[in-house]
Amino acid sequence: MRALPRSFYSRSTLAVARDLLGRTLVRKVRGGRATLAGTIVETEAYMSGGDPASHAHRGRTERNAAMFGTVGCAYVYFTYGMHYCVNAVARGARQDAGAVLIRALRPTMGRCAMAENRGSCPDARISDGPAKLAQAMNITTALYGADLTREGELFIGGEAPGRRRIVRGPRIGIRRGTDRLWNFRLAG
Repeated sequence: MRALPRSFYSRSTLAVARDLLGRTLVRKVRGGRATLAGTIVETEAYMSGGDPASHAHRGRTERNAAMFGTVGCAYVYFTYGMHYCVNAVARGARQDAGAVLIRALRPTMGRCAMAENRGSCPDARISDGPAKLAQAMNITTALYGADLTREGELFIGGEAPGRRRIVRGPRIGIRRGTDRLWNFRLAG
């Protein structure tokens, strides 16, 4: 599977958030000897400027620098002192910063390894949120800035999915910017 090109991420954060649905997040672990993968089934868009829920809202910091950097790279952050979350940096030419939070996957490879924290090997999507996803995929801040456009330790690939129904709603777990319907998920 080929990684998506950088041009894929050089578009509106909202467009990328929708278009990542149905693509595959791939994580190579143990020196590439094991692979975990899943179909992206839920995303959320975050931008700079007028988006009060975004880490980039108040400008560039050491923590959010990736959001202002090269598109197609990973923005991985640590939250609540115990959880990691993974984003794909994506923004159009008129945006200062932007990232798409990967919220849920449907496991496709290494299901048992991805489900270890759940005690079974379900076919269902990992839908407990982005922290459980990062834990299941063994994603930490060691992957901050990873180039998602290369088939390295972490990348997103796959062909454009066929027809699919996308459900749009408010982002989850935020207090500001709740009026924006920037959560996207595959129906069903």
